[in-house]
Amino acid sequence: MVPAHVTLVAGPAGPAGGAGDVGATGARVDAPLAGRTIVVDPGHQLGNHRYPRKINRLVPAGGFRKPCNTTGTATNGGFPEATFAWRVSRLLKARLVELGARVVMTRHSHRQDRWGPCVDVRGRAGNAAPADLKISIHADGSYTAGARGFHVIAPTDRRPWTHDIYRASKRLAVRSRAALRAAGLPVANYVAGGDGLDFRSDLGTLNLSDVPTVMVELGNMRNARDAQRMTSARGRTTYAEALADGVVRFLP
Repeated sequence: MVPAHVTLVAGPAGPAGGAGDVGATGARVDAPLAGRTIVVDPGHQLGNHRYPRKINRLVPAGGFRKPCNTTGTATNGGFPEATFAWRVSRLLKARLVELGARVVMTRHSHRQDRWGPCVDVRGRAGNAAPADLKISIHADGSYTAGARGFHVIAPTDRRPWTHDIYRASKRLAVRSRAALRAAGLPVANYVAGGDGLDFRSDLGTLNLSDVPTVMVELGNMRNARDAQRMTSARGRTTYAEALADGVVRFLP
């Protein structure tokens, strides 16, 4: 089975002749994100664990090679990270479209008989559009006692890979953190610095992007309090609405 293809989803049409009119691009012209293109990356495919050879294949990751993908983590009760990321991503997509944006999803299926796409495909998603930004949605799986909360990862300055986007990506990370905090979500207490921000040079999903990008670890699935929020519809809506707010805060 081949990886899921990237799909472009246009914004909704409003009633003719009034507020919500649709312009030539199909975006609502009165909406705060009208004319914007956002990439939403739901992270790991549900069926990755069934295709170890395929997901362990080495692919470009920005000057080095890494495995195509991983299986992701899960709550102690068995709720998969892949499912959490998929559901939050779909809620986020719906909210962004409501705000007038076009949304590029790096995968459009959530199935046990699918794998990927690889980190190089996800990393480059949105480059050709070009998109205004990309958000990769994940959850952590730390067994550290009491570890909980979210953190936002942005790329470091690595010429020639991220030099053109690392400053804007940091701003996106700061805006995303502020929005998540404003939603009442706790900052990770187990990541160095303790401020909810992390900067990494080893992630192909970030390194291969030509547009501002962040990866959000929205909580620790092994923590009972975080897991309770992640497995609830209300909790996932909170995450999605906060991430959409971060996008609006970032884009002028």
